This record gives sequence, structure tokens and C-alpha cells, in this order.
Amino acid sequence: MSEALRKEFKSALNKVLQAFDALGDFTTFSALSLATIIKMPSAGTMIPICFRVGVQSVPVVAITGMFIGMVMAIQVFSQFQSLGMATQIGQIINVSVIKELGPVLAATMLAGRIGSSMAAELATMRVTEQVDALICLGVNPLHYLVLPRVLACVLLIPILTILANFMGVFGGSMVCTEIFKVDPYHYWQNSRGHIQIWDLSVGLIKPIFFGAAISLISCHRGMNSRAGAEGVGKAATSAFVWSFMSILVLDFFLALFFNNLHQAIWPDNSIKTFGPK
Repeated sequence: MSEALRKEFKSALNKVLQAFDALGDFTTFSALSLATIIKMPSAGTMIPICFRVGVQSVPVVAITGMFIGMVMAIQVFSQFQSLGMATQIGQIINVSVIKELGPVLAATMLAGRIGSSMAAELATMRVTEQVDALICLGVNPLHYLVLPRVLACVLLIPILTILANFMGVFGGSMVCTEIFKVDPYHYWQNSRGHIQIWDLSVGLIKPIFFGAAISLISCHRGMNSRAGAEGVGKAATSAFVWSFMSILVLDFFLALFFNNLHQAIWPDNSIKTFGPK
């Protein structure tokens, strides 16, 4: 029995050490990749990647943002109507979309559409020895392959978040005013004054961290892919899974940090009441 427990303990210890080893490898990869920012990538390298990350992601982000606002309006309406507060729904929808749902959903769509694609593309290049060919030509693969993707995600995901926020607010208002026949004037009048510059800023700062995490994790998974089609598939899958988990973890800690920061800067304004000012 003691021998079995010793083996179980040794196996658990090895898994913990492997986890720390993987974390250290990812940290080193991220540091080396970001260090290459001293020399910016060329426009010929950046523009195609920005087009794939930004322009081609517009439809899926817009549709997702609009329908999440519409679904939220449907779920909230019955509760508020029973309290005689149907015209107050816009406050809940707008605050929820702009502060949380918009950034998280835009990042999730980016992780699914772009993160997996990055991992599969780089994994294929690794398997077919194209990365080794770049090294032989004296080209730093981190600067040529990784850095443009990181910059594209970091720079463009806030713009995609703005689009998701707009479509979410639009979708929620359309359901409330056109389907549930909430008075448009009172809907928008009661929604005024509940989104401050701080809320908009936090909603656009968090996606920067999401974009960096998505791009670095996806590129790391791709650059460390195993050989064969199975290795490429596992790299794409693990890239999305770890990216999605990192989005949720980062969202929790960033929300906690910004809430505490807001309370430290404006202690008398930490709790806001509903209703127009």
C-alpha cells in the first residue's frame, strides 16, 4: 500500500513539475517574442494579418454581439415587467454589454476564429520545416511570425469590442422597443447617465490583455506542435481551450483590480444608483 501511495505521489509531483515547466516555457516564449518589438514588422507583413484578424472577424463579432443583446433583453424583460420597471431594462443591458459581455464575447470569437487558425498555420509551418528554413536564412521566426500576430490582436480587438458593444446595445433596444413595445423615449431616457468614461475605458482596456493572451498562447501552441496531422489538430484545439480559459481568468482578476482601483480613486462614488441623474 505504501508503495502504491509512493507511486501516486511521485506521479502527482511529476505533473506539477511539468505544469511549472510548461509555464516557464510559455513565459520565456512570450518574453522573447515581445522583446523583438524593438524592430517593428514591415507593412507588407502586418497588413494581411490585420485584414484576417480584423476585417474578416467583423461579421461573426457583429452577429454575436447583436444576438447576445437580444437574448439578454428577452431574459430580463419578464422580471422587470413584473416589477413595473420595463423602461429600466436599457440600464442593465448597456452596462452588462459594455463592461463584461462585449469584451469577453469579442475575445472568445477571436480565440475561436483567429487563435485556432494561428496555431494550425504555425504548426503546419513547424511540421513542414518552414520555420527551420527561416532560421537558416537568418530570419528570427519570433519577429517574422509571432510578433505581427500579437500586434494585430492587441490593436484590433478593442475595435472589435466597440463593434460588439454597439451591436449588443442595438439588439437589446430593438427587442425591447419593437417586440415588447417599451416606450423608446423612456427606454433611452432611463439609460442615460449610467455609462461613464471609466466604464468605457475598462471595457476597452481588458480586450488588450485578452488579445495578447490569445495571440501568445496560440502562437506558442503552434510553434511547439508535434509532428503529423494529429499534432496540428491538437495544437489548434489546445490553443482555443487555453485561450478561452485565460480570457475568463484574466477577466476575473482585471474586474477585481479595476473595481478596487475605482473605489480607491473615487471612494464616494463606488456604488451607483439606478435612474437618470
